[in-house]
Amino acid sequence: MKTVGIIAEYNPFHNGHLYHLTEAKRLTEADYVVVVMSGNFVQRGAPALIDKYSRTKMVLACGADIVLELPVSFSTASAEFFALGAVSLLDKLGIIDSLCFGSEYGNTSLLETAAKILIEEPPEYRELLNRLQKNGKTFPAARMEALKAIFPPIGEAILSSPNNILGMEYIKAILRLNSLIKPMTITRITADYHSGDLTAFEENTISSATAIRKTLFKEKSLTNLCNHVPKLVLEIMEENYQKTFPIFDEDYSLLLNYKLMLESQASLTKYTDITPDLANRISHINTQGFNFQELASEIKTRQWTLTRINRALIHLLLDLYSENFNAYNKAGYTQYARLLGFKKTASHLIRDIVNKEKIPVITKMADAGKQLCGTGLTMLKEDIFAARLYNQVVYEKYGVSIKDEYTHGVIIL
Repeated sequence: MKTVGIIAEYNPFHNGHLYHLTEAKRLTEADYVVVVMSGNFVQRGAPALIDKYSRTKMVLACGADIVLELPVSFSTASAEFFALGAVSLLDKLGIIDSLCFGSEYGNTSLLETAAKILIEEPPEYRELLNRLQKNGKTFPAARMEALKAIFPPIGEAILSSPNNILGMEYIKAILRLNSLIKPMTITRITADYHSGDLTAFEENTISSATAIRKTLFKEKSLTNLCNHVPKLVLEIMEENYQKTFPIFDEDYSLLLNYKLMLESQASLTKYTDITPDLANRISHINTQGFNFQELASEIKTRQWTLTRINRALIHLLLDLYSENFNAYNKAGYTQYARLLGFKKTASHLIRDIVNKEKIPVITKMADAGKQLCGTGLTMLKEDIFAARLYNQVVYEKYGVSIKDEYTHGVIIL
């Protein structure tokens, strides 16, 4: 029996994700698919378009067997720690044979070599990286330029793709954790990751999640999505449209401005990803009148990417502290496996995970206090707060209550 792991956000689930899930199972000859999915807040520093339970239904309906939640401290982290949090969870399950991710390159060989360089950091790489940063390059840009100089075969085309970069981070995480999980990649087809427009309207066409989100934001309708998401996904969307979704970052603008009013330059630095320089920048901006994205753009300088700013603001909004995050990393990253949903035919896998006793499996929030202590409980409390905040925004926008973490059961198909 083989089991493949997938790390994803599904924000939202679309035809490209269905292709990836199906191909991952075929290429790895896996009998089961376990998905580690971001919860209600995602890696680009934004709320998820659709709540995590609705997305879990979508994933299970389209072929996954088990869906686990990536804790919010890692789901909103940089690519490096997003990967470490997710891979550490898959590794601790003790049942995952391979990790399959999508990339533009479609081959793991160069990505593995690049990942080793990033881990080992040879002197010539480190020297060039420092020089580029001193010359004003952001860390991601400097790192990629230094890597390309040290290892020319990696090429600009490969390094310009977020999915290739994330793939390298997955491989780095596997190596750092001394995991036996085998990395495999599938070539992304058609739509570019950043593409902001829907592709052609033929049946089963593949458009980016970015394009789908932008379409929902601009058109306020599901009409044009019928060919871009699987039928079962569209049915779930139709069931919840204008009831619990869509949710956008602008829906958090008032909360963010209120939170900033409570903070000083000194207090800002306690939040993950907010350095003293960034805190100084934020504290000297008059935030009044800006929505979430306008504020992020106002804060941005050449020193920081917009995504980095978005993540910092989300960490501030969710009370995610650097001290806690550092403790998680020292303790081995993800501390529990939070079950969001599963198929009845895969229930024996959950028993296998529990019996291996490598990581606590949370199926009922009421029992979590008995299963976790210290670092794990702190991490879980962050997830609970993030869910409550998300649910409150849904209620304020649509007047519909989503069950809280203690009353919302695991999704079972």
